[in-house]
Amino acid sequence: MDISEFSQDDFDAKAWVNAVLNSNVLDKQNDYVIGLAMKLQLYVQQVNKALENTSQQTLTMMPKIIRDTKALQEEAIILKEKMEQVKEDIIKIELDTTKSINSIEALDSIKNKLVLVKEGLQETDNWAILVNDLEEVFDSKNIENISNKILGMQNSLKLLVNVVDYEDRRLQLEGLKNRLEAIASPLIVQAFTSYNTEQAARYVHIFQLMGRLPELIKYYGKCEKDTLIKKWRDQLETELDGSVVQCMHNYYNVLISNWHTQVKWFTQVFTGECASSTLVDIYVMVLNSLDPSLSDCLQAAMKQVPDKLIFLKEVKEVTTQFSENMLEKTIGIEPTKIQNLLRAIFAHLVNYISNYAAYEQAHLNKQLGSINCMKEELSDTIQALGLSVSVIIDYARDAKKRCFEVTEQYGICGLLVALRAYFSNYSGYYRVALRQVDRSKRPEEDWSTFQLCLTLLQYSGDVLLKIQELEKDLTSTVLELNKKKDRVDLKHYVLSASALKEYDSLIRCVTEGTQLSLLDHVTNEFSKLCSDIHHTTYQVVFGPIASQLSVVQVPQTWSQYDESAMHNSDLPDYSFSPQEYITQIGQYLMTLPQHLEPFLFRENPSLMCALKSIDQEYATAANTEGALAQVFLKIVARGTCNNFCDKILSVCQLSHSASRQLAHDISYLNNVLQDLGISLSENLQQLSLLLKIPSDQYQSQSTSCSARYVAAVRQMRNITSN
Repeated sequence: MDISEFSQDDFDAKAWVNAVLNSNVLDKQNDYVIGLAMKLQLYVQQVNKALENTSQQTLTMMPKIIRDTKALQEEAIILKEKMEQVKEDIIKIELDTTKSINSIEALDSIKNKLVLVKEGLQETDNWAILVNDLEEVFDSKNIENISNKILGMQNSLKLLVNVVDYEDRRLQLEGLKNRLEAIASPLIVQAFTSYNTEQAARYVHIFQLMGRLPELIKYYGKCEKDTLIKKWRDQLETELDGSVVQCMHNYYNVLISNWHTQVKWFTQVFTGECASSTLVDIYVMVLNSLDPSLSDCLQAAMKQVPDKLIFLKEVKEVTTQFSENMLEKTIGIEPTKIQNLLRAIFAHLVNYISNYAAYEQAHLNKQLGSINCMKEELSDTIQALGLSVSVIIDYARDAKKRCFEVTEQYGICGLLVALRAYFSNYSGYYRVALRQVDRSKRPEEDWSTFQLCLTLLQYSGDVLLKIQELEKDLTSTVLELNKKKDRVDLKHYVLSASALKEYDSLIRCVTEGTQLSLLDHVTNEFSKLCSDIHHTTYQVVFGPIASQLSVVQVPQTWSQYDESAMHNSDLPDYSFSPQEYITQIGQYLMTLPQHLEPFLFRENPSLMCALKSIDQEYATAANTEGALAQVFLKIVARGTCNNFCDKILSVCQLSHSASRQLAHDISYLNNVLQDLGISLSENLQQLSLLLKIPSDQYQSQSTSCSARYVAAVRQMRNITSN
């Protein structure tokens, strides 16, 4: 039976018993269990016997273990005493030998100084020998021999640091190195220009040992710069008929290809030096030294291209692609060098992006000039203006798209300037149409001109509505620009200092929640335009009313009601009927809503936008159907009441019957206005009351009215004042 499981730490008796019984399913299970128990008892006896034997052996060996332990303790005590004795001996030796050791150290120091003096004397002799030999070697112009002699002098100089004329010797050595450099420079230039790896590596080794490797790298940079500038000249000469953009594209490809070649060659020659860092410096010098410069080439090309913005877009795309390719190759380079490189790459664009507003404005004005809005007939002009709205807005959105393509949206300040001028010029068309409307208005009823005014007002509101949407779009663009996080912020390289300051100010104002409207000048101008159109519309509507009201101040209008001509001056009020002038006005006002219905009694966002920008009364009107029409009717009614009031006050004399007739005319106007849902003005109500009061009761019943009106009516009715 296997009892190895009994020795395990996680032994479970129940699990073991269940496992044994499950694996031995027998008919006589009791017998099996009894036999198993007997086996276990035997094992227990064996284990007990083994424990007893082990215990007995342990007890037998205990006296020996105790004796060994005591002996070990005694030896440890003896060892401790010996160590203390040794420590005392060491302290005594140190005290006895301190003076001797100090003497030995002093002697050793003197010896070292003597050795240095000896070596210095030897090197002084060696220096003199090398100087004498160098003059002969210089005549041979053997670079290897000269460099070996100079290196020998350099090693000698290291040991002559403390000599009196050390500085003179150092300057002498530098002069010899300069002579060697002058002799070797043509060969160095030839090696670098021809990309002779073996020769270049030999010069690198020599200059590195002399401590002049930076100077050699400068030689390499100058050679590479001259080579690349020559390639630019050659390319311009071979592509005389090609565009500047194509020349730039080809030259940038040359630079990219040259980068790959030179990184590999530089690494082989200048072992341990950073090829990318050196090439970045070279490319900065090349881009800043091109002859003719990119700016000069662009300036000449700009005078010839028909579309300057498309040309600048192509130039910017080529430049941006080159900058992205270069950035991929300069990962790990110090930020200052990358900044210098980007500044050199985009230098030719700075001036043109700063003048982007002028280019965009000229382009937009050209597009605006292509739209023929001014027609011979006024109705055709207004219709053409309505058809032009969507085109004008599309041109503005195209300008926003061009701003991204040409300036990466960093020219958005210039875009705003161009859009303001563009929309201002466009509003001039509406001003011309408005002047035509103003010249065509007549004092009699003219509903066709009225319809043209409302149509023009609606189109103006449509422009204002779309400008507001464009402004929201531009604001969103500014906010996105502020969130944009690129590896390189190009605004520092494509914007001039003044343009950058203006751009940052715009971003700050928008992002900080400052009350800033990007197209505030435009919206204000079109709001003023809407106000002027509304004023002309009002004049067209009010012209017939003013013409009818003019009869009120004519004396003949009231002379027919003279007391002497009346058979009975005490006729009841219902015997009076409104005069023709007021009935004409009433009929005119009652027909006004049906002419407003096509515009203001249905959903018309454009006209609603125009009216709400005109006056607070429109802006606070309820957002219900016909609310704006009601406001317009109120304005016309208010003007009618005010004009009627002024005309009444200009009447010189009224008889009693004429006074009652005028009051009846006012009452008729009140009934008309009530049918329109409008109240008669307070001034006319007071005049109507004063005109009705009997002469003998005038003083007592007029106390609640305006003193000015009381006096005026008393005078025209010839009522004696008490």
